[in-house]
Amino acid sequence: MTARDTVDLGEFEFRSGESIPSLEVAYETYGDFTGDNAVLICHALTGSSHVARRPDADDDTAGQARAWWGDVVGPGKAIDTTEYYVVCANVPGSCYGTTGPASENPETGEPYGTDFPPVTVGDWTRAQRELLDELGVGRLHAVVGGSVGGMNVLDWLRRYPDDLERAAVVAAAARLDAQCLALDTVARRAITSDPNWAGGHYYGGPEPEDGLARARQIGHIMYLSKASMARKFGRRSAGRETVREEPPDPAAAFFPYREVESYLDYQAEKFVDRFDANSYLYLTRAMDDFDLSAGYESDADALAAFEGELLMLSFTGDWHFTVEQSESLAGAAREASVDVAHHVVDSDHGHDAFLVEPEKVGPPLSGLLEEGLSARAIVDTDDPDEDDFAPVHASLFSA
Repeated sequence: MTARDTVDLGEFEFRSGESIPSLEVAYETYGDFTGDNAVLICHALTGSSHVARRPDADDDTAGQARAWWGDVVGPGKAIDTTEYYVVCANVPGSCYGTTGPASENPETGEPYGTDFPPVTVGDWTRAQRELLDELGVGRLHAVVGGSVGGMNVLDWLRRYPDDLERAAVVAAAARLDAQCLALDTVARRAITSDPNWAGGHYYGGPEPEDGLARARQIGHIMYLSKASMARKFGRRSAGRETVREEPPDPAAAFFPYREVESYLDYQAEKFVDRFDANSYLYLTRAMDDFDLSAGYESDADALAAFEGELLMLSFTGDWHFTVEQSESLAGAAREASVDVAHHVVDSDHGHDAFLVEPEKVGPPLSGLLEEGLSARAIVDTDDPDEDDFAPVHASLFSA
């Protein structure tokens, strides 16, 4: 059973104190609800509610607008939709069906633009809780999320600790470090310095495509590792048949158009066709703002009320959200007496590993949902005769 729908939650007040008269939330559900089998999945920065494949969906759509975890979520997959009732909701401020800057302001009949209220991760969590109430879902079997979706999961742990039994935080951290904050700043400046941005009220006219393209290129560099970039591109030329549509400067025509440039240009072109520049500004600010310890004495204090099980999953090649950041968070959970395990996966794919290596992400998630943290042994094998579980370092598991 799959469903795609939108629910109107009515008037919604954001953490900023500003409110809108109507918040519509786009969501998808998979499987049948039996009362105790609901799993909420929180998407990453530019993701959508379309987490798994549906028979009626166009999965040729680029990026995370498509079934972005279709090899992890679905019938017989790690998050098995024949066993679990999976819910994924597009977050407020996005442009994939949930109300955001590109949506019509009912008070003016025009798109909100930058009149839309500031959005935080906490606003996402509260909207998800209200959606689940509408669906008749109370306590969740688990909440799972990757990247900023993992921050969304952490917010669930501190905001609604009694509403979930298990949680998985994949390739995330308690907060962004200064380097990532800096890169996000440059990405946003690329958008707001585009002459077509028009203060965020560009709807109906030329859009700030160049600025959004540059912002996305910065993002892609953040998501890849040095090793993966060297393997995929090196210093190779893109070839005679691959040329820039317009060289960025006269001298560029003399030099080779490299594969890495071609890749970034292609990704930027696809992204501007499917995403809204204002949404990119709003969502990156929400991610930058998140700090697990805000309002608490420490990360441990923020997690102290959660009495369920927590799985941390990190990747060795990820410099966006590092192994060290995940271990620090796992340490805070141990300090708070939370039952936690930290799985560190060998990967040189960078931050994108949680999306492009489902064979390494799926087994620990499946184990958590089925057996809890007692299932840790099933993901600690490199025996080729056993199931295709990824080898995982066990040294950071909690005792």
